[in-house]
Amino acid sequence: MYAQRPLSYAPTPYSYTPNPALAASINLDEEVRLASSSAERDLYESLAEIYSIIVTLDGLEKAYIKDVITETEYTETCTRLLKQYKSSLGDETVAKEFGDLETFKRSWGLECPRATERLRIGLPATVEQASHGAPATSMGAAAGGAPGGTASGSLILTATENFITFLDALKLNWVSKDALHPLLSEVIQSVNKVTDRDFENRSKIIQWLIMLNQMRATEELSEDQARELAFDIEQAYHGFKATLG
Repeated sequence: MYAQRPLSYAPTPYSYTPNPALAASINLDEEVRLASSSAERDLYESLAEIYSIIVTLDGLEKAYIKDVITETEYTETCTRLLKQYKSSLGDETVAKEFGDLETFKRSWGLECPRATERLRIGLPATVEQASHGAPATSMGAAAGGAPGGTASGSLILTATENFITFLDALKLNWVSKDALHPLLSEVIQSVNKVTDRDFENRSKIIQWLIMLNQMRATEELSEDQARELAFDIEQAYHGFKATLG
């Protein structure tokens, strides 16, 4: 039998001679650290959390589309993830390293189109489009609530108060994103608990929420934008009241 001759491209146990200088510079007993300081470690942990939020949110959107979870479960989970995302980016160091969503996705090889759209809008799908589980309304409900699926007077009162609070905030010259976005989110969420009807100018509330969501936290509306916002929300308030008749 002839001895097998190794292929020319296959390495043999003796084909590699290590570089003594390189071998001397590597200590195999030394712990490899990804971060050189506690601040750097915290930064990497925050970026990792943002990564996991995006991936989880994308999975949640798919589960909602496939009707795997209920609207209530979806809304609660999506709202929590959106808050965690915003909270993580509230740190200036993290925000600077993050850049923007598209840059972060390219850097880490993420696709997640459904999560991208949800983060752009900044609202759960059940809030963006009124939940079909919302009760039908009637003016009789405002007098103390009526049986048969009508919205209670307390829900109508809460929605009305949220409209008034938001409009008062604009009159007090509250024009920054971090002041207005939470208040307007309360408006649409309280409205959706009252009615699932697409009343006149409801879409304006959503449009302004999306616009505010895309602003920086400290960015402010111009005087003209604030005046236009007040007009649109007041018209939406009238449209909401019309559904109660």
